[in-house]
Amino acid sequence: MSKSGFVVASVAATLLVVGKAPPARSEALFSTPFGIFYNIPSRDTVPYTKLHPPGTIVVATKERHLYYILGDGQALRYTIGVGKEGSAWTGVSTISAKREWPDWSPTPNIRKNHPELPTLVKGGESNPLGARALYLGASLYRIHGTNEPWRIGDAASAGCIRMANDDVIDLYNRAKIGSTVIVLP
Repeated sequence: MSKSGFVVASVAATLLVVGKAPPARSEALFSTPFGIFYNIPSRDTVPYTKLHPPGTIVVATKERHLYYILGDGQALRYTIGVGKEGSAWTGVSTISAKREWPDWSPTPNIRKNHPELPTLVKGGESNPLGARALYLGASLYRIHGTNEPWRIGDAASAGCIRMANDDVIDLYNRAKIGSTVIVLP
């Protein structure tokens, strides 16, 4: 067993002993090369009583959840990362485009705050947009994956909705261009 594998297994075993096991979908704890340990929250089918047609996406910013409405009072609930204070937004939009492993160009605001960033990052594992992106209307906002899965659940983005890559792939396969996206506070 590798040293990093041993560390991950040791931490996971310790958590199990003290009664703080990771959620059901996360059988193991993950770690980054920077020594950050994290798990990926579960994706669950939950009761959803608000009236929206199937296929609607509802982002509950304060809850840090995205709901994909299935119908019959049910929705898929995903844990998300949201815009940091001052970057979060609310409103209604539609999915205008979908991309697999999209390229990313920092917005002018991001470039102003981080001039060291490249002007273009090609799609791939090191790209901040992750595995998939759903573009919202004509805005610069997207629902997308991430190359920082440990940030899921945080308010850390420039306004976009971040998801774990396996979750955004699942949502990408379900959502249609033209679907309504409602972003709540």
